[in-house]
Amino acid sequence: MRQRFEQQFQLGTLQISDTEISSKTRDAQPKLAIALLLLFNTPEYNERLFVVLEKKICGKKKKTGRQGMDLWQIFVLAMFRMTLNISYDRLHTMANSDSMLRQLLGIETESGFKKQQMNYQTIKDNLDLLDDVFLREINQIIVDFGNNEVFKKRGGGITLKNG
Repeated sequence: MRQRFEQQFQLGTLQISDTEISSKTRDAQPKLAIALLLLFNTPEYNERLFVVLEKKICGKKKKTGRQGMDLWQIFVLAMFRMTLNISYDRLHTMANSDSMLRQLLGIETESGFKKQQMNYQTIKDNLDLLDDVFLREINQIIVDFGNNEVFKKRGGGITLKNG
């Protein structure tokens, strides 16, 4: 019984859309986080993304049973693992300690509230549900998003929108 993302926030949980990301770095992690946040906040591409995720992960499964990771959490963790080329061990550590990633996942809390921990095997099992066909579909959505929302073509060159 997977959900796209948790819509009913618990007391003390920081919202995904409020994730603060420093852009004053050349590291790939903040750039990836910015792209994921833009995807999350752009309704057209957000919907396309979740349709593909639901088709692949939920498929023909019954809508009952225990709740697994949210589809958004699976997607974010998969993108971090592939884009940063990191191991499951490193991803597990980041998911439990990196505040920016935790807020993107929708599990970061304010100080004084109990932090939700993610299990290594849960991360691995859920990310293993994704295959090459899924990745090609997601890649097309991301390319379309980049071309139509982030960049615009102008006289043979490409310039950033709003920039």
